Amino acid sequence: MLSPERIDDLFSRIRRFSSADEVEAIIAGGRSALTRFANNTIHQNVAEEGYVTSIRVAMGGKTARATTNRLDDDSLRRAVQSAEQMARVQEPDPELLPVPSPQEVNAVPAVDRHFDATARLTPEDRAAAVEQIVGIARKHKQTTAGIYSSSEQVEALLNSRGLSRIHRQTSSEVSITMLADDSSGWQKANSPNVVNLDAKRLAEIAAEKAAKSAHPTEVQPGKWTVVLEPAAVLDLLGFMFFDFGGTALLELRSFLNNRVGTQIFGKNISIHDDVYHPLQSGAAFDGEGVPRERVTLVDKGVVRNLVYSRSTARRMQQAEIAAQVGQVRPTGHGFPLPNELGDAPMNIVVEGGNGSAQSIDQMIASTDRGILITRLWYIREVDPYEKILTGMTRDGTFLIEDGKLAGGVRNFRFNQSLIDLLQNVAALGVPVRASGEESFDMVVPAMKVNGFNFTELTKF
Repeated sequence: MLSPERIDDLFSRIRRFSSADEVEAIIAGGRSALTRFANNTIHQNVAEEGYVTSIRVAMGGKTARATTNRLDDDSLRRAVQSAEQMARVQEPDPELLPVPSPQEVNAVPAVDRHFDATARLTPEDRAAAVEQIVGIARKHKQTTAGIYSSSEQVEALLNSRGLSRIHRQTSSEVSITMLADDSSGWQKANSPNVVNLDAKRLAEIAAEKAAKSAHPTEVQPGKWTVVLEPAAVLDLLGFMFFDFGGTALLELRSFLNNRVGTQIFGKNISIHDDVYHPLQSGAAFDGEGVPRERVTLVDKGVVRNLVYSRSTARRMQQAEIAAQVGQVRPTGHGFPLPNELGDAPMNIVVEGGNGSAQSIDQMIASTDRGILITRLWYIREVDPYEKILTGMTRDGTFLIEDGKLAGGVRNFRFNQSLIDLLQNVAALGVPVRASGEESFDMVVPAMKVNGFNFTELTKF
């Protein structure tokens, strides 16, 4: 891993090679390892260590960025020269701000997301966990496939006005699919601290789902009450959060245009962007080194605030809609410049039911007839303003009858508006750190939702 001293030395060399008015560097990378298994055996184990240095220069209102994955002087010099050559042929950007100095931005609150137990994981440790997973598959006469990965990473941002940010983090992840003759089950989890991962327990849940969903029956599509496990909630909700950036609203590509300050979700829905939440991960600064703030996006169904980069906040303050969009200030949610996205919340926390939080078992018990959904896949956006999504269920879809699981059912395709979904949440669970396949990790609860729209059966 690169030490702070090595990072400082790299940036000193970059500055020495540049003649630009301003220089900024993002240095990121580390060690990562992956154990992959299928057909009840490990078939791949890989590990690598590498670093990428992304250099941005600014001169005369123009900016450009170049990247290298080598740290020697010649490679850094070529990257600096490439950035400067590209900057010279750009049109001046009247909205480009100087890189921030330490005096202009607050200090970053400390977040400790580096865990020695994760950093020390060996191939033998991952193989031992896979052995447990395979043992559970064989006990149930199933076949398993998936991954067990771990990493130790550093992310640093430095600029020529003296700003320096460094974040170190570990990560561990397990993804398990269990396959039976005509059914399957799935579980996935990710955490900076490997102690929070219980591969054996995840395998048992996936195997149980595959066993209990065997010989699936067909039920008719239509509007159903559904119980969404956290992974399914995450993969649906992930499609709306890039719309909470100020840039998206200014460019009229957000479903929140003309809706900020209005009640568009149920009163039981509150959502925050909170990098400091104990179940979150990632650096507490954005792509310019600005500290990330905790921002309430939705309060009891009302969209209250957006998130902003430095330049987007200034643009919004000068816009006609400034008085309609809540507090406008840099919130530390910008991406590295230059970029097309502007800003977005990336540390989503959806509040649960608080004192009335229900477990998934309780949600099932209170449902006369419905569908339990483990996960969703192949989700695509159909209508960006009404946030209508289409996709399919998979790896554990069950019929609920009289408050009990009544066996597996054939999977469905759905067409569902996220706005309607969040207006019809009948119950919420306790928020957990959830992982899916269609979106970034979030802290979300399970949800019981009325009127979920299934349009047809799939072929499996």
